[in-house]
Amino acid sequence: MGFLQRLCKAINNLISSTETSITSNSHTPNDENAQEIQKGKFIFPAESDLHEATILGFPSRCSLPPDQYDAVCGELIQLAAAIAEFEPVRLYTRPEDMELAGALVKATVNRISQVTLIPCPINHCWVRDTGPVYVRDATGEFRKRRFAINFRFNEWGGKKPEDEGVAWGQQWPLMDDKTLQENTDFARFVICHDRNPTLVTRIDAPIRAEGGGLVVDGDGTLLITESSIVCNIRNPGTTKSDIEEELKRLLGIEKVVWFPGRPNVDITDVHMDAEARFIRPGVIVYSKPYDMAPDLWKELSTEIREILGRETDAKGRSFEIHTIEEPDPRGLVKSADDELAASYVNFYFVNGGLIIPKFGDKQRDQKALEILQALVPERVVKQVYTNAIPLTGGVLHCVTQQVPVLED
Repeated sequence: MGFLQRLCKAINNLISSTETSITSNSHTPNDENAQEIQKGKFIFPAESDLHEATILGFPSRCSLPPDQYDAVCGELIQLAAAIAEFEPVRLYTRPEDMELAGALVKATVNRISQVTLIPCPINHCWVRDTGPVYVRDATGEFRKRRFAINFRFNEWGGKKPEDEGVAWGQQWPLMDDKTLQENTDFARFVICHDRNPTLVTRIDAPIRAEGGGLVVDGDGTLLITESSIVCNIRNPGTTKSDIEEELKRLLGIEKVVWFPGRPNVDITDVHMDAEARFIRPGVIVYSKPYDMAPDLWKELSTEIREILGRETDAKGRSFEIHTIEEPDPRGLVKSADDELAASYVNFYFVNGGLIIPKFGDKQRDQKALEILQALVPERVVKQVYTNAIPLTGGVLHCVTQQVPVLED
């Protein structure tokens, strides 16, 4: 048996032996403070704060249209290479895909020691939504502990391809119940197996949410759409006010800026990380749709811009808003049926840098680079080309999740 075969067998044994620990929550301290911790208060730090690492997910073949799979994998590893120039990358990968992922990393990544492949029953590459949300203690009682929230991902409120797998202009595989459960369990797996630099305490949220829907400034302000969280499949019987109360407790929020959003306009029901993002408290970049965008998206975007223009943040500051126009989709899609998620504000902060998308529209790619570099002159801004990822539903922020450094 060759080395890679022995490695895969060992990985499979590891997965089998540790799956039970996910359900038993063996890495959540079972002590006298357990109930107090679960009911405690936390802070979701700004993404621009220092990271221990970045989480990425290598997709399974059952999670993407077959004709996009290789391209998505290639773009994800290109992203991993870019992030690895700034901080460590934890690449969660199915055991049967370790050989492929390892080969791509070896062929693509310069700082290969910065990328760690972690065997895991993973399917979606959208770890922003499926993965845990790392937070800090806000009470002062557990400052030396690490915490992460499990929001119990449920396929964006039960979304799945119908009509024999045809959705969004493409043919998608259909996931069985076991696969769907793996998606829900991914956050728990990550929390359970994260021991670097210390163990992580899992916080089980009483509400469901996805990380892409939570845009925070780290200073008490949250931007979120009603359509992405106030809905019966995610949070049945839970009122908007109850959801807001939990978001404030779990994320350290003092003010929630609500946007109506639109249910079913996309698979996420409109996540804010594609619409508007904080550069720093009080400073926002807003994504303006291209002129040829459907009227519904332009109407939605105009509504978001109007609300931002009249709102203030948790500290009473009016927002300083910078507009970045989305690229011209012509030439970036294969057919008129393709839907392209092409928002430049779906970027990702790394230690000392900012990773932003490049779509292939030279004029708008360059303009986005200039605007963002001017807004963060202290950081290195690096563009990463992406086409297959946007054609399958997201951009760079959607496929990343930060692991923040624990404060001293």
